Amino acid sequence: MFRLLFLCTGHSGRSQTAAAYARALAPRNVEIVCAGDRRGRLHPLARKAAGEAGLELPATVDCTLEDIRNRAFDVVITLCNQALEICPVFPGSPTRIHWPLPDPSKKSTEPRDQEIIFRQVRDDIQGRVTGLFHHGFLDSILLTRLTFRSLLDNLTDGVLAHDPNRRIYFFNRAAQKITGYSYAEVVGRDCHEVFPGRFCGGDCSYCQDRQQVHTRIRYPRAFQRRDGGQRDLEMSVVTVEVPGQKTAGALVIFHDITEMVRMRRKLVESRGFHGIIGRHLSMQKVYETIQELAEVNAPILIQGESGTGKELVAMALHQLSSRCSGPFVPVNCGALPEGTLESELFGHVRGAFTGAIRDKKGRFELADGGTIFLDEIGEISPAMQVKLLRVLQEKAFVPVGGEKSTHVDVRVICATNRDLKVLTQRGLFREDLYYRLAVIPFSLPALREKVSDIPLLVEHFLDKFAPPENRRAATIAPPAITALQRYTWPGNVRELSNAVQYALIKSHGETIQVEHLPLEIAVNGNLSAGPSKAGRKPKLDPGEVRRALEKSAGNRARAARLLGVSRSTLYRYLDSPKSVA
Repeated sequence: MFRLLFLCTGHSGRSQTAAAYARALAPRNVEIVCAGDRRGRLHPLARKAAGEAGLELPATVDCTLEDIRNRAFDVVITLCNQALEICPVFPGSPTRIHWPLPDPSKKSTEPRDQEIIFRQVRDDIQGRVTGLFHHGFLDSILLTRLTFRSLLDNLTDGVLAHDPNRRIYFFNRAAQKITGYSYAEVVGRDCHEVFPGRFCGGDCSYCQDRQQVHTRIRYPRAFQRRDGGQRDLEMSVVTVEVPGQKTAGALVIFHDITEMVRMRRKLVESRGFHGIIGRHLSMQKVYETIQELAEVNAPILIQGESGTGKELVAMALHQLSSRCSGPFVPVNCGALPEGTLESELFGHVRGAFTGAIRDKKGRFELADGGTIFLDEIGEISPAMQVKLLRVLQEKAFVPVGGEKSTHVDVRVICATNRDLKVLTQRGLFREDLYYRLAVIPFSLPALREKVSDIPLLVEHFLDKFAPPENRRAATIAPPAITALQRYTWPGNVRELSNAVQYALIKSHGETIQVEHLPLEIAVNGNLSAGPSKAGRKPKLDPGEVRRALEKSAGNRARAARLLGVSRSTLYRYLDSPKSVA
C-alpha cells in the first residue's frame, strides 16, 4: 500500500481539496490522507468552490497533525509555507514535496474577489494533482524509492536506518543475515528495544537525550546475534539530514569483520608471545626461556635496557605459571621515595607515622598467592636491601610500626637496567641479595639488536594507537620504516611506541612519511653513513654529576633528568671505572 499525505494549516480547505482530487485519480493501492494543524469548521467558500468542480468536502477539519504524527507515509505534500515549517520527520523519512499555495481565506480582499481566489487555488491544486498521477510523477517517485531499496538490499554490507526517535524504517537483507533478525522483527521498533546491549554499542549520540552531534562516526563493535552467537562488526553511523531541520535520524552501515579480527589475532600470536612482539632469533630465545622458567618458583632477575619490555616478560612468566589465577602486582622501586617504599612494599599499621590513620596492606601482602614484580631493583637503598633479603629468606615481613610477622606465598620477579654484578663488586648492592635475586638471570635484547622486528612493532602500534575510524587506513611509507630501522633507539621499544603515536598525530590520518617522525629520528635515521647523534654517548662532567646526585638526594633517576640524559646513560657512566660515585 502506497500512502500519500496532504498537509496544510488553517481552514481554507487546500489539503481537503487536494485529497478529493487525488482520491478520484489514484489507483486502489494508494491511500490518501489529509490533515491540518488544528480542528475547526472549513471555510464555506472552500466547500462552494469544490462543489462547483463536482467535489464534496467535509464540513470540518477532523484530522490533525498530532493524530498522524506516528504514521508512516511514502510521500508527504505540504501546501503552504507554514505547513512546511511545522511538518515533522515522519517514520520512514518519506519523500517530501512542497506546493507553496496562497491562503484564499485571508480577509484582506472583497468577498467577490475572495471567491475568485478560492477558485484559482482549486484549479491550481487540480493541475498539480493531475500531474502527480497522470504524468507519471508519482510513479517515478515510487520507482526511485523501490530502486533505492533494491540497491541497498543487494549490498553485502548491512544497512539500518532509523528516525530521530530511533524507530527503524529500513533493514536490508545483509543486515538480516548478519544479525539473525528478520525485517518484520525490527521495522517500526526502537533499535534500543530490539537489539541486546544497544545495536550501536552506546557510541551513537541518539543514545543520549540530545540530537546527533557527529555527522559521521566509525568504530568497531562486538555484537550478539539473535541466536546468541558473537560477531565483530565495523559500524559507520551517518546523520540523515533534511533541509530546514536539525536531523532526520541516522543511517547505520555495518559489515562483519569477525574473520578479519580472528586472522589478525592469529597473526599477532604468530609474530609474538603473550603480548610480546617479535620474530627475531633473540626474541625466540626469550620466548623459550620464559616457557622454561614459567613453572620455576625461584626468584628471577630480568636484565635489559630501559624500554625493552621487562614488565611484559614478567607478566608472561606469571600468566604461564600455576600462579596465573593469583594477583600480579608491579612495583616501580625507582619511582618511590625512600621513606615511602618500605610502607608500599610491606604495609603499615595505624599510627606508625604521621598520616597513618588506618592499617594498610603492602604490595607483598597484596601479591599473596601470586607474583610481585620489582622493577628498577637496583635503585633501592642498602637498608631496604636488608629487609628485602629477609623476605626472600623467610617469606615473612613486619609491617611498618607493627610487631608481628606476616607470612606470604609470593613469587618474586625483579628487573633492572643496571649491571647488578658490577654494583655488587663496587659495594653498592649487597652480594647476598644479588645471589638471591639472580638465581635465574636472563637478559632482553635492545631494539637496535633486532631491527628486523621494527616493522612488526610499528604495525602493532599503528593498530593500537590509530583512532577507530582510521584504524584500517593507518599505514607507514617504506622510507619511514627505513629511517626507523637506521635509528639506534636509546629508549628501545618504549621510544618506538612514542614515535609512532607522534607520527600518527602529525600525519592527520594520511600515510606516515619520514617528515612525520620525531625530528631526531627523521634526521639521524636518514643518515646512511657515520654514527648518528643518538649513537654518540653524551660527555658527562664529574662535577655536574656529583651536584645532580646531591640535589636529588642520591636518586639516580632524578639526577639523570637534572642532567638532561637518559637513565641508562647515567647508569653506564656510574658503573664505569671513571665514575665519581
